[in-house]
Amino acid sequence: MLTENREKIIVRTSILGIVANIALASFKALVGLLSNSIAIVLDAVNNLTDALSSVVTIIGTKLAGKPADKQHPFGHGRAEYLSALVIALIILYAGITSLVESVKKIINPSTPDYTKSALIIVSSAVIVKILLGLFVKRTGKKVNSDSLVASGQDALMDSIISASTLVAAAIFLIFGLSLEAYLGVIISFAIIKSGIDTLRETLSKILGERIDAQIAHAIKKTVASVDPEIRGSFDLVLNNYGPDKHIGSIHIEVPDTWTADKIDTVTRKISAAVYQKHNVAMAAVGIYSVNTKQNSAAEIRSQVSKIVHEHKDILQMHGFFVDEEAKVMRFDIVVSFDSPNMQVMYDHVVSDVREAFPDYDVQVQFDFDISD
Repeated sequence: MLTENREKIIVRTSILGIVANIALASFKALVGLLSNSIAIVLDAVNNLTDALSSVVTIIGTKLAGKPADKQHPFGHGRAEYLSALVIALIILYAGITSLVESVKKIINPSTPDYTKSALIIVSSAVIVKILLGLFVKRTGKKVNSDSLVASGQDALMDSIISASTLVAAAIFLIFGLSLEAYLGVIISFAIIKSGIDTLRETLSKILGERIDAQIAHAIKKTVASVDPEIRGSFDLVLNNYGPDKHIGSIHIEVPDTWTADKIDTVTRKISAAVYQKHNVAMAAVGIYSVNTKQNSAAEIRSQVSKIVHEHKDILQMHGFFVDEEAKVMRFDIVVSFDSPNMQVMYDHVVSDVREAFPDYDVQVQFDFDISD
């Protein structure tokens, strides 16, 4: 039901954007042609690309809303990111085309002819664009739609562009100086920048971004609340399959006295609690056992921890367990991405621990700094 409502909101908002932008483009194109203003004509073209972007947003949202199938078991949520990618390319194309036309006007200039009605229409367009941009961007943040947020931000930028055409008109009417073509170049670069920014943000999401620290801490807090014997939670991974669609995994440290039945019960409770509170489906809950039977294990862990954390690029040690009878020691270390050479740092840590405990088989897992 939540997904259904979200889809309806995005489609409804996008349709509003299409209608508004087509109306604005029509008025601006007419004004631009009658007044021989390249800046206003380019502004009209920009409104048309905004309308096209809204069409792409609707298509992407509809595709993303399709249920999971055999070929796509995790659903089609990432289609929204692809639609945002298409929108970025549309914006870039519009900016480059506008730049070419503006340069042509600089080479072959023409004199604009502004009328009072033309300036009133452009002024009205500025107000409409500001209101439309604020509404679309706020709605996009509310329903977590990158496409709507990008469209809203683009609309706000368009209002600035439209306002700049009014400034150019005022300069021409007062001083007789035509800055139309040069303003067109500035507008074109603004459009191109907007396209590049949208493209960069969308590609970042497609590649996979770091988990938001606030979300990571909230999930770990929920995991810890399930059972008081859980000593800690680590290695949280969230795979993004579209806005508000995450599948994750995590490790927990628990006493080595827990039975399989206890582990099964707790991990199921964790999965249910995380899904209920955070809408994240936990694909796996791994287990790290913590020594409770050997008195010397705590002292050994303390010594190893001191050696490990002497290396400034080691962010964390967890999953520590020592079998004194078999002489096996195992733990994970998280190496910072700021380390000049992560592999060399890992090798140094392993070497130092093995040197301090030569009688033990030291098994160290190399972990990345995936989440806070």
